Amino acid sequence: MKVGNRPRSAVKNVDRQDEIAVFITSRESVCDECHENLGRKAWIQLTVDKKALCLACADLDHLIFLPRGDTALTRRARSYSTLSAVVLKWSHSRKQFERQGLLIEEPALRQAEQQCLADSDARGRRRLREEEWRLEMDQEYVTRFAERLREMFPECPKGREVEIAEHACRKYSGRVGRSASAKALAEEALQLAVIAHIRHRETEYDRLLSQGFDRAEARSLVKGEVDAILEKWRMA
Repeated sequence: MKVGNRPRSAVKNVDRQDEIAVFITSRESVCDECHENLGRKAWIQLTVDKKALCLACADLDHLIFLPRGDTALTRRARSYSTLSAVVLKWSHSRKQFERQGLLIEEPALRQAEQQCLADSDARGRRRLREEEWRLEMDQEYVTRFAERLREMFPECPKGREVEIAEHACRKYSGRVGRSASAKALAEEALQLAVIAHIRHRETEYDRLLSQGFDRAEARSLVKGEVDAILEKWRMA
């Protein structure tokens, strides 16, 4: 299996053997699990059996991108993030994959930025990221998505339906909320968004992934907890 027309062995910028790597492809890509056409410059993870997964299928779509450049911010954010992934892109001039930055948990980035507030660049970066986030939102759709979630899961903690909707409805490939069934507010698609949220926020799933468990095994270990919380949120 090749990534962006180059073999996986060309990677030289992964710090640890167990570090999760995400590749920005240079050719048309299709997710081998959901079969979504990801187009060019897609962000994918390769499995041990050489399959390409979009970030949603790889369970990495809840992470946000921190570009390289600020060593202190990157170091702090990475130390606070339970789960992270290095982002790599092929350099035609240097003939190798080069590090573009990290995918990390948003609370970890916020915590790291709090420690860098004396640095005006950090404040500027936060403003830019918030502006990009606003541009990604279709607020009317997010509102309808959140309202339907609240109807389906009336015991969901206050405000979580908005958080789930905003995450699921970001305007780029891979999020549950951008599928045709989700746009039609189909119950199955909305439940998938809630399950993903519970898995990442309410269980040790991310920690299991960071410890080297594969997705199937990690999901199996937290399934009972996820199902129990899902049922609790559903009860009126």
